[in-house]
Amino acid sequence: MSVWGVAIAATATLAVAAAQAADERAKTFTFGRGDLGKVPAGWKAEQTGKGEGSVWKVVEDATAPSKSGFALAQMAESPGPMFNLCVLQDSNLADVELRVKFKSVEGVRDQGGGLVWRYQDANNYYIARMNPLEDNYRLYHVVAGKRTQFGGKERIKVPVGEWHTLSVRTVGEKIECFLDGQKEIEGTDKTITKAGKVGLWTKSDARSRFDQFVVKDLGK
Repeated sequence: MSVWGVAIAATATLAVAAAQAADERAKTFTFGRGDLGKVPAGWKAEQTGKGEGSVWKVVEDATAPSKSGFALAQMAESPGPMFNLCVLQDSNLADVELRVKFKSVEGVRDQGGGLVWRYQDANNYYIARMNPLEDNYRLYHVVAGKRTQFGGKERIKVPVGEWHTLSVRTVGEKIECFLDGQKEIEGTDKTITKAGKVGLWTKSDARSRFDQFVVKDLGK
Protein backbone atom coordinates (compact mmCIF):
# COMPACT_ATOMS: atom_id res chain seq x y z
CA MET A 1 0.00 0.00 0.00
CA SER A 2 1.29 3.48 -0.85
CA VAL A 3 1.95 6.18 1.73
CA TRP A 4 -1.21 7.93 0.55
CA GLY A 5 -3.17 4.70 0.96
CA VAL A 6 -1.90 4.27 4.51
CA ALA A 7 -2.82 7.88 5.33
CA ILE A 8 -6.33 7.47 3.91
CA ALA A 9 -6.85 4.20 5.80
CA ALA A 10 -5.65 5.77 9.04
CA THR A 11 -7.96 8.76 8.55
CA ALA A 12 -10.92 6.43 7.90
CA THR A 13 -10.10 4.43 11.05
CA LEU A 14 -9.96 7.59 13.13
CA ALA A 15 -13.30 8.77 11.70
CA VAL A 16 -14.95 5.46 12.58
CA ALA A 17 -13.48 5.56 16.08
CA ALA A 18 -14.73 9.13 16.57
CA ALA A 19 -18.21 8.15 15.39
CA GLN A 20 -18.25 5.17 17.75
CA ALA A 21 -17.15 7.37 20.66
CA ALA A 22 -19.93 9.84 19.87
CA ASP A 23 -22.49 7.04 19.74
CA GLU A 24 -21.29 5.77 23.11
CA ARG A 25 -22.19 9.15 24.61
CA ALA A 26 -25.80 8.88 23.39
CA LYS A 27 -28.35 6.99 25.48
CA THR A 28 -31.88 6.10 24.42
CA PHE A 29 -34.66 5.65 26.97
CA THR A 30 -37.82 3.72 26.13
CA PHE A 31 -40.62 2.63 28.45
CA GLY A 32 -41.87 -0.86 29.18
CA ARG A 33 -44.34 -3.10 30.95
CA GLY A 34 -42.27 -3.18 34.12
CA ASP A 35 -43.22 0.44 34.83
CA LEU A 36 -46.81 0.27 33.61
CA GLY A 37 -49.06 2.60 35.59
CA LYS A 38 -46.28 4.49 37.35
CA VAL A 39 -43.39 6.89 36.89
CA PRO A 40 -40.59 4.88 35.25
CA ALA A 41 -37.59 3.86 37.32
CA GLY A 42 -34.92 6.56 37.31
CA TRP A 43 -37.38 9.38 36.63
CA LYS A 44 -39.19 11.76 38.98
CA ALA A 45 -42.37 13.78 38.50
CA GLU A 46 -41.94 17.44 39.44
CA GLN A 47 -43.96 20.60 38.89
CA THR A 48 -43.55 24.34 38.54
CA GLY A 49 -46.50 26.06 40.17
CA LYS A 50 -48.96 25.24 42.93
CA GLY A 51 -51.87 22.81 42.92
CA GLU A 52 -52.51 19.18 42.18
CA GLY A 53 -51.21 17.81 38.91
CA SER A 54 -48.13 16.55 37.07
CA VAL A 55 -49.15 12.90 37.04
CA TRP A 56 -46.83 10.82 34.84
CA LYS A 57 -47.35 7.14 34.08
CA VAL A 58 -46.22 4.55 31.59
CA VAL A 59 -49.24 3.55 29.52
CA GLU A 60 -49.93 1.02 26.80
CA ASP A 61 -49.71 2.54 23.32
CA ALA A 62 -49.67 0.27 20.28
CA THR A 63 -48.52 3.20 18.12
CA ALA A 64 -45.33 3.91 20.10
CA PRO A 65 -42.50 4.54 17.58
CA SER A 66 -40.13 2.28 19.53
CA LYS A 67 -42.50 -0.66 18.82
CA SER A 68 -42.40 -1.42 22.55
CA GLY A 69 -46.16 -0.99 22.91
CA PHE A 70 -45.65 1.54 25.73
CA ALA A 71 -45.15 5.29 26.16
CA LEU A 72 -44.72 7.79 28.99
CA ALA A 73 -47.83 9.96 29.42
CA GLN A 74 -48.78 13.04 31.42
CA MET A 75 -52.25 12.18 32.72
CA ALA A 76 -53.41 15.09 34.89
CA GLU A 77 -55.70 18.02 34.09
CA SER A 78 -53.40 20.36 35.98
CA PRO A 79 -54.25 24.00 36.77
CA GLY A 80 -53.72 26.46 33.91
CA PRO A 81 -50.37 27.96 35.00
CA MET A 82 -48.79 24.67 36.10
CA PHE A 83 -45.84 23.11 34.29
CA ASN A 84 -45.78 19.30 34.46
CA LEU A 85 -42.23 17.93 34.59
CA CYS A 86 -40.73 14.45 34.46
CA VAL A 87 -37.00 14.57 35.13
CA LEU A 88 -34.31 11.97 34.48
CA GLN A 89 -32.50 11.71 37.80
CA ASP A 90 -29.16 10.31 36.68
CA SER A 91 -28.26 13.22 34.43
CA ASN A 92 -26.03 16.25 34.83
CA LEU A 93 -25.19 17.92 31.53
CA ALA A 94 -24.48 21.41 30.18
CA ASP A 95 -23.71 20.86 26.48
CA VAL A 96 -26.25 18.34 25.32
CA GLU A 97 -28.36 17.09 22.45
CA LEU A 98 -31.85 15.83 23.27
CA ARG A 99 -34.42 14.13 21.07
CA VAL A 100 -37.85 12.67 21.80
CA LYS A 101 -40.90 11.38 19.97
CA PHE A 102 -44.06 13.07 21.20
CA LYS A 103 -47.77 12.85 20.49
CA SER A 104 -50.40 15.33 21.61
CA VAL A 105 -53.44 13.36 22.78
CA GLU A 106 -55.80 15.91 24.32
CA GLY A 107 -56.06 19.16 26.24
CA VAL A 108 -58.53 22.05 26.27
CA ARG A 109 -56.30 24.80 27.67
CA ASP A 110 -53.00 23.44 26.38
CA GLN A 111 -51.56 20.67 24.23
CA GLY A 112 -48.24 19.30 23.12
CA GLY A 113 -45.08 19.17 25.14
CA GLY A 114 -41.37 19.67 25.15
CA LEU A 115 -37.84 19.07 26.36
CA VAL A 116 -36.15 20.36 29.52
CA TRP A 117 -32.40 20.73 30.09
CA ARG A 118 -29.91 22.41 32.45
CA TYR A 119 -32.58 21.71 35.08
CA GLN A 120 -31.37 23.03 38.44
CA ASP A 121 -34.67 22.55 40.25
CA ALA A 122 -38.40 22.85 39.56
CA ASN A 123 -38.10 26.62 39.16
CA ASN A 124 -34.94 26.96 37.05
CA TYR A 125 -34.34 25.33 33.64
CA TYR A 126 -34.67 25.65 29.86
CA ILE A 127 -37.69 24.51 27.79
CA ALA A 128 -38.25 23.98 24.08
CA ARG A 129 -41.85 23.08 23.44
CA MET A 130 -44.34 22.57 20.60
CA ASN A 131 -47.99 23.53 21.15
CA PRO A 132 -50.38 22.15 18.49
CA LEU A 133 -53.26 24.15 19.99
CA GLU A 134 -51.46 27.44 19.30
CA ASP A 135 -49.53 26.32 16.19
CA ASN A 136 -46.20 27.47 17.59
CA TYR A 137 -42.82 26.15 18.71
CA ARG A 138 -41.09 28.21 21.41
CA LEU A 139 -37.90 28.42 23.42
CA TYR A 140 -37.86 29.64 27.03
CA HIS A 141 -35.84 29.85 30.19
CA VAL A 142 -37.50 29.51 33.58
CA VAL A 143 -35.92 31.46 36.44
CA ALA A 144 -37.39 31.54 39.96
CA GLY A 145 -40.53 29.95 38.51
CA LYS A 146 -41.04 32.66 35.86
CA ARG A 147 -41.00 31.61 32.21
CA THR A 148 -39.48 34.00 29.64
CA GLN A 149 -39.48 33.40 25.89
CA PHE A 150 -36.36 34.24 23.86
CA GLY A 151 -36.98 32.36 20.63
CA GLY A 152 -39.76 30.79 18.63
CA LYS A 153 -41.50 29.96 15.38
CA GLU A 154 -45.15 30.84 14.78
CA ARG A 155 -47.72 29.38 12.37
CA ILE A 156 -46.27 25.90 12.45
CA LYS A 157 -48.74 23.02 12.52
CA VAL A 158 -48.48 19.62 14.16
CA PRO A 159 -51.61 17.46 13.92
CA VAL A 160 -52.96 16.12 17.22
CA GLY A 161 -52.82 12.35 17.56
CA GLU A 162 -49.68 11.89 15.44
CA TRP A 163 -46.12 11.20 16.56
CA HIS A 164 -43.50 13.84 15.81
CA THR A 165 -39.86 14.40 16.79
CA LEU A 166 -38.60 17.28 18.91
CA SER A 167 -34.88 17.81 19.31
CA VAL A 168 -32.59 20.39 20.89
CA ARG A 169 -28.85 20.96 20.62
CA THR A 170 -27.19 23.24 23.18
CA VAL A 171 -23.49 24.15 23.24
CA GLY A 172 -22.47 27.01 25.48
CA GLU A 173 -24.89 29.89 24.86
CA LYS A 174 -26.07 28.60 21.47
CA ILE A 175 -29.34 26.69 21.29
CA GLU A 176 -30.86 25.06 18.19
CA CYS A 177 -34.34 23.52 18.14
CA PHE A 178 -35.64 21.09 15.53
CA LEU A 179 -39.02 19.64 14.61
CA ASP A 180 -39.07 16.42 12.58
CA GLY A 181 -35.44 17.03 11.62
CA GLN A 182 -35.99 20.59 10.41
CA LYS A 183 -34.28 23.43 12.30
CA GLU A 184 -36.98 25.90 13.34
CA ILE A 185 -35.37 27.98 16.10
CA GLU A 186 -31.88 29.25 16.80
CA GLY A 187 -31.05 31.44 19.76
CA THR A 188 -28.43 32.41 22.30
CA ASP A 189 -28.87 32.74 26.03
CA LYS A 190 -26.55 32.75 29.05
CA THR A 191 -29.16 32.75 31.81
CA ILE A 192 -28.39 29.20 32.95
CA THR A 193 -24.81 28.06 32.37
CA LYS A 194 -24.47 25.26 34.92
CA ALA A 195 -24.92 21.62 34.05
CA GLY A 196 -28.26 20.19 35.08
CA LYS A 197 -30.72 17.37 34.64
CA VAL A 198 -32.79 16.72 31.52
CA GLY A 199 -36.41 15.74 31.14
CA LEU A 200 -39.85 16.23 29.65
CA TRP A 201 -42.47 18.96 29.98
CA THR A 202 -46.15 19.70 29.41
CA LYS A 203 -48.33 22.55 30.61
CA SER A 204 -51.71 22.63 32.31
CA ASP A 205 -54.08 19.94 30.99
CA ALA A 206 -51.90 18.85 28.06
CA ARG A 207 -52.05 15.07 28.15
CA SER A 208 -49.26 14.15 25.80
CA ARG A 209 -47.19 11.00 25.30
CA PHE A 210 -43.47 10.50 24.83
CA ASP A 211 -41.22 7.73 23.52
CA GLN A 212 -37.59 7.17 22.52
CA PHE A 213 -35.97 9.87 24.64
CA VAL A 214 -32.36 10.26 23.45
CA VAL A 215 -29.68 12.06 25.48
CA LYS A 216 -26.29 12.80 23.98
CA ASP A 217 -23.48 14.37 26.00
CA LEU A 218 -21.73 17.02 23.88
CA GLY A 219 -19.21 17.91 26.54
CA LYS A 220 -15.53 17.50 25.71
